[in-house]
Amino acid sequence: MAGFVLAALTGLAAAGPSIAIDVATGKVLSQDNASQRWYPASTTKLMTAYLVLSDISEGRASLDTPVVMSRLAAGQAPGKMGYPAGSVMRLDKALQMLLVKSANDVAVAIGETLAESHEAFVARMNREAARLGMADTQFVNPNGLPGAGQYTTARDLAILGRAIRQEFPSFNSYFGIEAIRAGDVQMVNGNGLLGRYRGADGMKTGYICASGFNLVSSATRDGRTVLVVVLGADGPISRERDSARLLEQGFSANPADISLLVEQLPTSNGPPTDVSAQICSDAARTARANERQVEEGRAQTYGSPYMTDRDREPVTLTVALGGAAASGDIAAGITQIAAYGIPVPTARPTLPGDAVSMADDRAASVTQQ
Repeated sequence: MAGFVLAALTGLAAAGPSIAIDVATGKVLSQDNASQRWYPASTTKLMTAYLVLSDISEGRASLDTPVVMSRLAAGQAPGKMGYPAGSVMRLDKALQMLLVKSANDVAVAIGETLAESHEAFVARMNREAARLGMADTQFVNPNGLPGAGQYTTARDLAILGRAIRQEFPSFNSYFGIEAIRAGDVQMVNGNGLLGRYRGADGMKTGYICASGFNLVSSATRDGRTVLVVVLGADGPISRERDSARLLEQGFSANPADISLLVEQLPTSNGPPTDVSAQICSDAARTARANERQVEEGRAQTYGSPYMTDRDREPVTLTVALGGAAASGDIAAGITQIAAYGIPVPTARPTLPGDAVSMADDRAASVTQQ
């Protein structure tokens, strides 16, 4: 076992950075360039979720706190829920949309709800990252859409994922929701391990051209949880396949044989790696399409000996607008703030000359009669 651990620590992993940790102890079960700076994409939403859960646990917010879709939030790029500005939802439903649909609009709406502004929420994200020891992470928005100056590492995401699992155990199920339904539309979680890898129970996918396909995943067996971060995979199928392999190897490793903690891994510097040319080229898109076709005829799910087909419909939760508590000028239970964003008319002060104008108006009225 010690030989396996040594080999893993020196680079037995996926093509991009990766890490596997034991959640209970924080020990590094395997890693490959885990300190290399990378674009987080939608794994950013794990920090947004962390702050939601912090506010709920500390009484600054509740499950039924109203989240309002602002114009800034509604204008975010897809993927998103697409609700119009002024829409109101419960915070717990917003969290489900954030984690399953990876809704960029909802992420911003949550941030604006929990802080005085979008900018204030991002500043809070970065303060929390520093406090947790995420030394190579900087956020510029709550959703992970491309933005100058945003980066993280596999090491830092492992620290964040572990903090969520340990500090908010009663919310672990949110990160393993298989699907949500809004009206007639079902939205399935992009984490392909859920329902296909034994014990899979979280956490968050991410993708932009610059990052490639990212996944923070977790699985629990016999009371033990292993967390894996894979960054920069060339497609969702290979990402899940690599994650399943690292999870399986992690469960085979004995934490008692390991001394290295995730926080002890070195930090980094310099710009994040940009893999846009490899990920979003015509050749790369064709390769992913070909792999999807190959997948239909494979004996093994995702080409992995550790995964099986989900032989049932995904467990689906219903989400909707409305149902939130009253807050300030927001009435309880509403789904849409009437005339949202339209200024309320205010009385104009009386100006010199108004009396003459009013007299002329009265005289004209009498003449017309």
